[in-house]
Amino acid sequence: MLEKEFKYYIAHQKELVAKYNGKFLVIIGEEVVGNYDSYEEALSESQKKYAIGTFLIQQCLEGEDSYTQTFHTRAIFA
Repeated sequence: MLEKEFKYYIAHQKELVAKYNGKFLVIIGEEVVGNYDSYEEALSESQKKYAIGTFLIQQCLEGEDSYTQTFHTRAIFA
């Protein structure tokens, strides 16, 4: 499930940020196959060339916060 692509992004984040800071990268395997100004553009252009589920779209930003999300809930489990 795109684990290889995500690991590639994490391992090369510093060099990718130096080259593509702020762009939305399209990654297949261990290769950046596209870079775009918006998520919508990255998705639209990539699905013309590649099957959905075969590529990762990742915004290229510095730091761990760029690829992690925290969700908060008021739910209480008993």
